[in-house]
Amino acid sequence: MHTDTDILELQNAEQTCTDVPMAESTANSRTRDLDRLLLRPGHLVGPHFRPGPELRDDIKEYASVLVVGAGGLGCELLKDLALSGFKNLQVIDMDRIEVTNLNRQFLFRLEDVGKPKAEVAAKRVMERVSGVNIIPHFCRIEDKDMDFYEDFVIIALGLDSVEARSYINAVACSFLEYDENDNPKEETIKPMVDGGTEGFKGHARVILPGVTPCFECTIWLFPPQVKFPLCTLAETPRTAAHCIEYAHLIKWDEVHSGKPFDPDDPEHMQWVYKEAVKRAELFGIPGVTYSLTQGVVKNIIPAIASTNAIISAACALETLKIASGCSKTLSNYLTYNGVEGLHMKVTEFVKDNDCLVCGPGVQVELDSSCTLQKFIELLYEHPKLHLSKASVTHQGKNLYMQAPPVLEEMTRSNLSQPLFDLMGKIPSGVVHVTGSLIKNKKVTGVRKLRVSFKGVDRMTDMDTAADV
Repeated sequence: MHTDTDILELQNAEQTCTDVPMAESTANSRTRDLDRLLLRPGHLVGPHFRPGPELRDDIKEYASVLVVGAGGLGCELLKDLALSGFKNLQVIDMDRIEVTNLNRQFLFRLEDVGKPKAEVAAKRVMERVSGVNIIPHFCRIEDKDMDFYEDFVIIALGLDSVEARSYINAVACSFLEYDENDNPKEETIKPMVDGGTEGFKGHARVILPGVTPCFECTIWLFPPQVKFPLCTLAETPRTAAHCIEYAHLIKWDEVHSGKPFDPDDPEHMQWVYKEAVKRAELFGIPGVTYSLTQGVVKNIIPAIASTNAIISAACALETLKIASGCSKTLSNYLTYNGVEGLHMKVTEFVKDNDCLVCGPGVQVELDSSCTLQKFIELLYEHPKLHLSKASVTHQGKNLYMQAPPVLEEMTRSNLSQPLFDLMGKIPSGVVHVTGSLIKNKKVTGVRKLRVSFKGVDRMTDMDTAADV
């Protein structure tokens, strides 16, 4: 039941919509649909939603969004977000444009082949949408420090890699803090909107760390990567994929004597392709192409432009909901299937309270004399963590960094000092650790620990965040 105050607020909001000048109201075709969401009240709005042109202006000025990935889904996301009123955007992608991208990544042209995806995508959207500012970053997501990610209100993911999603998920969750009752502090929640496509299928999901399940909570949703027996690759190949994996997993090491293979190096990929062609000709197997070689080696799944457009639209709408409060967000996982007709379904998954990434953290008790070096060694031995090559920061200060060499040299002396002293001699604190997962050294993991020191009186309830 509405109180008199509620009714008055609704009437005032409706009057505000009526008073908007014609040029800024629904008569403006460019902002008509956006205005229907932002300039009038509704029954599904968030608790802090205040309709009016001021809200639309605030989104333009203050709602900074990072788009991770500038491929098929990333291009659509940049376009949709720019047309949805977001003017402060940044995009990060480490890839360059290839000819095979042009059939679905609509922002790119033939003359763009070889150029960084992030830079070209940003340029094209800014050319078509006046007033939007998009800053591109042509680099790996791991190359950016925590301060870079902290500046964004929302992170939108347009990735095709489980490992990349896991890394960004861990970064966003590292900002999350809990109060003394293990409730997430609202001001520390870094929302994420994740989209993914696979042919005619796709998903869109909302991740509010500490509230909804994070990526790690539902990692089981992603099927394991297909593995081929080495005996089949070496002796009885039957498909083009077998020939490609033979060149990638066996022939490369035989010829290059332990030199690491870089799937993002075009010369390395060309070498694997040529060797796979030779292997296929030897066994009379058709179908080896450079595009298929990339797909097998990098586990790339074929994409369809229409699916990207549909999933991007869902992700852009959820981003707008989070930024404005104009409606409740998705609860919390949407699936799309366009193989036979059209089928869409929303599933509400439950957060894993014991999650090592978004949960309160694993309890670890240390002696106050435990050095930083010993602490890093314990991360390797801990049964739930299995982290190696860890770097540690505390409240923005680098305690020890594995890379670059300059930082490693500057922080090396801290390894012999007690962690208790480096953390400011507090009795307990929350620590985030990042390093290579022992089970898969190609994957970087971020894990959360609750560190307490033996024999130290609990004089304060301060929390400590250390990012590794």
